[in-house]
Amino acid sequence: MSNPSELTSSYFQLFQTSIQGITLPEKFAYPMHYEPHEIALVAARELQHYLQTQTAWEHDFGMAPGNDGEIIGKMFGVLVVKNSQGELGYLCAVSGKLAGQNLHEKFVPPVFDILPEDGFFRKGEAVITEINQRVMALENSSDFVAALAQLHDASRQADNELAAIKQRNQQRKEARSEKRKVLDAQSPMEDHDLQLLMLGNESIADHYELKQLKKYWKERLTELEKVVADYRIGIDNLKEERKQRSAALQDEIFDQFHFVNKALEKRSVGDIFKGTVEGRPVAGAGECAAPKLFQYAFLNQFEPIALAEFWWGQSPKTEVRIHGHYYPACRGKCEPILGHMLQGIHMDENPLKNNPAEGKDLTVIWEDEHLVVIHKPHEFLSAPGKRIHDSVLTRLKDRYPEATGPIIVHRLDMSTSGLLLAAKSLEIYINLQSQFIKREVKKRYVALLEGIVEADEGLIDLPLRVDLEDRPRQLVCYEHGKPAQTRWEVIERKDGRTRVHLYPFTGRTHQLRVHAAHALGMNHPIVGDDLYGRRSTRLHLHAERIEFRHPVSGEWLVIEAAAAF
Repeated sequence: MSNPSELTSSYFQLFQTSIQGITLPEKFAYPMHYEPHEIALVAARELQHYLQTQTAWEHDFGMAPGNDGEIIGKMFGVLVVKNSQGELGYLCAVSGKLAGQNLHEKFVPPVFDILPEDGFFRKGEAVITEINQRVMALENSSDFVAALAQLHDASRQADNELAAIKQRNQQRKEARSEKRKVLDAQSPMEDHDLQLLMLGNESIADHYELKQLKKYWKERLTELEKVVADYRIGIDNLKEERKQRSAALQDEIFDQFHFVNKALEKRSVGDIFKGTVEGRPVAGAGECAAPKLFQYAFLNQFEPIALAEFWWGQSPKTEVRIHGHYYPACRGKCEPILGHMLQGIHMDENPLKNNPAEGKDLTVIWEDEHLVVIHKPHEFLSAPGKRIHDSVLTRLKDRYPEATGPIIVHRLDMSTSGLLLAAKSLEIYINLQSQFIKREVKKRYVALLEGIVEADEGLIDLPLRVDLEDRPRQLVCYEHGKPAQTRWEVIERKDGRTRVHLYPFTGRTHQLRVHAAHALGMNHPIVGDDLYGRRSTRLHLHAERIEFRHPVSGEWLVIEAAAAF
């Protein structure tokens, strides 16, 4: 493979498509929340054509019919730039490796290439691989497997024998108790005391026999456990060595990642992540497309104009990534790095800092002296966020200054509109919360989905957890996710879209959005879902109905508010 310096001339791509009439953006778009500019979309389409027609390398994107193997879809990016001669063109990049390599003629090189055969990573990786092999050899050795089986069999035998003798002793104890009752009911006989003594001695003998059996099995199992423990000590020592070597290798990799900005000020990835919650770089930091693009642009005095990143191929089973859709830069890995790299760039403000609820009002749908049900507009926080204080909670506190307790009984995503239930006292709040916990409250949402849903109804059961590398996105995770179930039914199919009712049994973050979009769910994103589908004027998801029992009157209340879409 050629080295990076030999590939430099091919990285800057002139447009093959006419771009006459396209007005360039006045500012660079904020990369964590933006709509790709038209000039970036032209570049992206040219890259997508290349992906469809190139023969320079082979990579299975998992798009062949019936492909159920390893999912290897990739995120690609284009950065429209202007060179020192004033020519407009673009750079291309891919997140991570492509076709098992870091260097390709079409794509800018990584910030640091860890893959050369004679590099420290390959050498460190070889040592860790050798440790893995030694661990596997010990874990699968015939002696260790035999020792485990012997311990397992002995433990089962001990349990069976102890259970049997305990059961026998209990039966004999009950029999002795009956004999004592008979002796006590009879007139005194010469051998009365002798018979009581014999019953007592029998009880002592049973107890002693059980005690001796417990002692025997304790000693036997201790002996077998020591044999197993000796093997495990060796295995655990190797695993600890592997852990330490892996951490040291990761730190060595991070030491090689230095990112520059427009002024060519350099910062290491470790230094950049010191100010984050994690305090250290997350896995894969710096290997995404966006940092690669900006690094190459700044090192070669290109002026960044516009960015676009898109997913190509099948979605990983844990995520919702749609082939050909555009996505912002990820928050966990890219936001801290780009915060340094984009210093000095004339850029749009972070739109997430703006209050989306400004100019919007809350509408009271139902109210009495104990509680209130309000209609929350879309793009309106239920509770204060990190950057924005204005929310349903703060406005209700202003409206009901005498209210006690948390007030808000449940929440809706910022982008979701619909009914929210609030309590005016702590006692009412506790009662309503109890109804939610016991799943006595019934909620119905209406959503408009992209595409036509074939089935009429169904149940989705996909556990969810937060994507630690790209909050607030959620992942489907059967290992660490929390249970999440949604029942759905089709209301209408029209104009290439499907209107559905959604009935959540649980209340996980983004539950309805993920369950609608995920391939193992309905496989049809909600219209306007900027995280799991395509951005539009709004998220077409609305909490239109809520049913609950009034905490004071006991009346079953059914409250509805129609969606605006």
